Amino acid sequence: MATIGYGEAARAFVEGWRSVSPAVSVASFDIKTDSDDVAIAEAKYNDFRIDGVLGVEKIGDALASSKVIFSLVTADNALAAATSAAREIRAGSFYFDCNSCAPGTKMAAAHHIQASGAIYVDTAILSPVSPALHRTPLILSGPQADEALSVLQDLGMNARCIEGEVGRASAVKMIRSVMVKGLEALSLECMLTARKAGVDGEVLSSLDASDMRQGWSHQIAYNLERATTHGIRRAAEMREVARTIEELGLSPTMATATAQWQEQAGSLSLALTAEDPAESADRILAILASRPKIAR
Repeated sequence: MATIGYGEAARAFVEGWRSVSPAVSVASFDIKTDSDDVAIAEAKYNDFRIDGVLGVEKIGDALASSKVIFSLVTADNALAAATSAAREIRAGSFYFDCNSCAPGTKMAAAHHIQASGAIYVDTAILSPVSPALHRTPLILSGPQADEALSVLQDLGMNARCIEGEVGRASAVKMIRSVMVKGLEALSLECMLTARKAGVDGEVLSSLDASDMRQGWSHQIAYNLERATTHGIRRAAEMREVARTIEELGLSPTMATATAQWQEQAGSLSLALTAEDPAESADRILAILASRPKIAR
């Protein structure tokens, strides 16, 4: 088994697989090992060592002996990863493209993989990988999704197929993200503005009064933490969401704005808690205030 990319999702899957089958063998290629920043490369090799994964320097070394491959890179690197993999992958291998990309991007990736005689599987991850790990809900689409489902079931994974060609599963993920990532971006705009106006307590109280399922204070603190922690890769995903909306003939106004907020939040290099929205907002505002104003 192999992974292309070894970030949060790949590490979670490996941890889950190992909890069921401790001897499972995994090879991984991650582009960070080729970074000019020695610290970044060494940190990734350290992840391999900690998890007992065979980290390799070339993508072909990960795919040479693997019949099951999971592509788990950032959205903006997904097509390049598939293009590189297509030159090395063995015919008959399963290529699970788990990346958050527009259907059109998945179709382009499938073209390269299928031309090599491998089996491309459009795979959408439908929730955070923690704490469910390898049991995180997945949906699959494509001409051989049923066959691929059996492979995942043998690994103890929580997957199901939906009807349709490559791109169908990703359409679900992309359109769902309009709401999920959009709420995070809305939380940023709402909370930061409320904090600057000095009315955050009143705003949160009014929101709590209108929706008590979880409490907006908790939800917004969580959203701010998610955006600042994962904003860069989520911005890449939201640009793919925008492409999805455009492919359907609509204008991706909110998706584009969400990508901008997510990228700005992710660029702050902040480690926030998911407990106090006012404290989180103050820390974000302090950094934004120190940055040059952008002419509009």
